[in-house]
Amino acid sequence: MFENPKKINFSILSIILLSSCQSNYEVIKEIPDFAIDENIEFEKYLSNQWEQNLEDSPIFASLLGNKKFNQDITSNSIKSFETKKLKFKENLKNLNSFDFKQLDSDNKLNYQLKEISLKNSIEASNYPSYYMSLNQRGGVQSYYETGDRLVYESKQDYEDWLIRLSKYVDNITNTKNNLEEGLEKGYTQPQLVTKQVISQIDNMLNSDIENNPYLKIFLKADNSFFKKGEKEDLINRAKELIKINIIPAYIDLNNFLKTYYLPNSRQSIGLSAVPDGALWYEYAARYHTTTNLTPDEIHNIGLKEVKRIRGEMEQIIKDLEWAGDFKSFLNYLRTSPRFYFDNPDDLLNAYLIMAKSIDPLLPKIFKVFPRAPYGVIPIPAESAPFTTTAYYNSPAKGRPGYFYANLYKPESRPKYEIPVLTVHEAVPGHHFQISIAQELENVPTFRKYQSFTAFVEGWGLYSEELGEFMNLYDDPYDEFGQLTYDMWRAIRLVVDTGIHYKNWSRQDAIDLFLENTAKSKLDIENEVDRYIAWPGQALAYKIGQLKILELRNKAEKKLGDKYDIKDFHHEVLKRGSLPLDILEFYINEWIDESLSS
Repeated sequence: MFENPKKINFSILSIILLSSCQSNYEVIKEIPDFAIDENIEFEKYLSNQWEQNLEDSPIFASLLGNKKFNQDITSNSIKSFETKKLKFKENLKNLNSFDFKQLDSDNKLNYQLKEISLKNSIEASNYPSYYMSLNQRGGVQSYYETGDRLVYESKQDYEDWLIRLSKYVDNITNTKNNLEEGLEKGYTQPQLVTKQVISQIDNMLNSDIENNPYLKIFLKADNSFFKKGEKEDLINRAKELIKINIIPAYIDLNNFLKTYYLPNSRQSIGLSAVPDGALWYEYAARYHTTTNLTPDEIHNIGLKEVKRIRGEMEQIIKDLEWAGDFKSFLNYLRTSPRFYFDNPDDLLNAYLIMAKSIDPLLPKIFKVFPRAPYGVIPIPAESAPFTTTAYYNSPAKGRPGYFYANLYKPESRPKYEIPVLTVHEAVPGHHFQISIAQELENVPTFRKYQSFTAFVEGWGLYSEELGEFMNLYDDPYDEFGQLTYDMWRAIRLVVDTGIHYKNWSRQDAIDLFLENTAKSKLDIENEVDRYIAWPGQALAYKIGQLKILELRNKAEKKLGDKYDIKDFHHEVLKRGSLPLDILEFYINEWIDESLSS
């Protein structure tokens, strides 16, 4: 049994979260004998739904190893979005035709999760996201990155990718059309977002054909899949497609962005500035947190967390006997060469060493481990200057999960970030949670890949705190780094709601970060621009973490000698991603069952 190294006062936060996370459902245990047929039909429905989802998401199907739709793409035309909305409504109608009371306990959970997912999709479709789909973190300008995630097992796989690229030209054109219509109706990205997208497209267009990111898949194709002359022919056809179709489409889009869209789009940065933007953001907050918390309530939770974490940070500074004030200590962390590497190779190597140092420590706090391997690789150079410190891509058929580290300007990426980032993005964070979900047995396939942001990112942030159990932060600067990341997510609650709901400026958000974290100015600016481009997503981390910590503290207090952190973690992860209220239901059930055993 492990003692909790950090006790957090949940007296106020728990009341808000508990009152906001009440489920609309009850999981009923009885399994009526006459319900067998209903369960069989319901499981057929889920199976058919899954096949339909794969057809509608052919890239996702390919990532799973299903090559039935290997030459298809998902259209981003407005018509296709309208068609999807009709499908969501029809699917919900079909789901609701089943008698919930006749389903067994497992299928009751499956029903709940499917209904939540469909209702979320229907509500999301009320807001025209396709008018603002282009941002520095993703869009048609970075489709080449999709090719890097696929597994190529034959010559035909490369031929399929080439066919997909030929079809994707239509999506570049659709993007221009969508943005143009959005501009007419008052829906645009902020100018600062569009400027970064233009820079990304410029970088692509300014490269010669041999260095074009769309060609690299074909250049590095496995020679063993081809007969003499076939690979050269494939490369030549790819070059022709890039020159004649892809590049002209990007030039047309880029010219539109520079000459028409950018000058006429908004300078404001908050979602509330577009039609129905405040309602849209309220929905985004509910969706990403899986709660009914209002933006104002979330903002206040963030302020309370900033105050709490700031106190812990100041205690470390006091213990270090630092002669200056808080601001001078942060400046020291940002500027002292001792905290930075001189080159990207050393930074990547440090991440690799940290990951392998964590692996043998995990049995202390887990009893179930994922089978899928993971790796640590750089973020692609084309997007690294415009994106955040790190991210994770889940395993696909024949490919491990990857923790992507940003190596751009290593002099701005401190060493004390390395432990906390690795536990979040790799193990026991995203790789653990996502891989265990994908490897679940005896559940419908959709459950393995379902993702509720508050659960997924809440677990990632919760995992940062687990570094204390593994003694990763024995150095006070590493501990300060962990608190910096916890502070970062607390500030997210404040600045995301501030930007999109309270008319904050970009500088307001940057200043709050600079005053309370040791993160570099470049990293802070990229983070704030991420929140501007992706409203609401950043709220999920801290709200999810607080709920998981609250449930762990509750279990530890109630179970006493019966409590084992390994059991708690197994209970959290063993059903895959869940809304926070449903997670709470199952943890409470486990506590009660453990007490009575």
